[in-house]
Amino acid sequence: MKTTIDPSLLHPKYWLSWLAILLLRIVAILPFRAKLIAGQGLGWLVFHLVKKRRHTVQTNVRLCFPELNAIQQKKMVRDIFAANGIGFFEIAWAWWANIKDIEQRYDIEGLEHIEAAKADGSGVLLVGAHFVHLDLCGLMANHSSPMGVIYRKNNNPVFEYIITKGRNRFFENVIERSDMRNIVRQLRDGKSIWYSPDQDFGRDQAVFAPFFGIQAATLVATSRLAKMGRSKPVGIAHYRDPVTHRYRIVLTPVNEAFPTGDDQKDATLINAMLEKAIRVQPEQYMWVHRRFKTRPEGEPSLY
Repeated sequence: MKTTIDPSLLHPKYWLSWLAILLLRIVAILPFRAKLIAGQGLGWLVFHLVKKRRHTVQTNVRLCFPELNAIQQKKMVRDIFAANGIGFFEIAWAWWANIKDIEQRYDIEGLEHIEAAKADGSGVLLVGAHFVHLDLCGLMANHSSPMGVIYRKNNNPVFEYIITKGRNRFFENVIERSDMRNIVRQLRDGKSIWYSPDQDFGRDQAVFAPFFGIQAATLVATSRLAKMGRSKPVGIAHYRDPVTHRYRIVLTPVNEAFPTGDDQKDATLINAMLEKAIRVQPEQYMWVHRRFKTRPEGEPSLY
């Protein structure tokens, strides 16, 4: 699908945004090792300069990994910033990627779960989480098994244009998350759609369910999409090996009881699956987001 540029995006008020895009384009063509080194440097810089993000990550780590001592938690926080810095470069890479540059850099496990789900013509709802290399590993997974993706529209129209254009180069469908009718239609047509329900979007269409032992506002859309789309859920997670720097994509069956018909139980099942996947390499998860910002009535802010 072609994405035509809106002439209004060339207005001088967007020139700084275009400069940022130019810098990202330069980043995208750096050698892989240079991306890793530069990403670690960026993570170090953000850790030291962006106090608000550092506080968010420190709070998340303290809440979710109480079994770690203070030294271990401090190390995890630094590792998270390093991984997120590298993730920034991985995202830039994904927007302008040449598929030949990435097809030999990953391994994928569990494709048989997608094949089994599609055997009777059903669509597949791929349920994942916001790991730092989401865009890049999404592109890799799509190379092995074509899929569509659900995304949240970017507030900056220049970035929205570039991101959508980059994703449309590879994915079957790039669907804004509010377009539920289209998502359901694609699932009913037997397509695979990737959905990540692990961020806090407030109380609307959410229930509170445990996530790393903390009650978290959790979207109920996962089970509803599965039911309305007459689709079968498959879990998806992805990791960057810290030694070989190869990427590993893992597809797993979702608890066979899902969807149960009970929003609370379904949210609990999905959160448990995502938590298990994140614990494999927790530093590669986007802990920079305030996952627990919405609290049950009467509870104070955790941040």
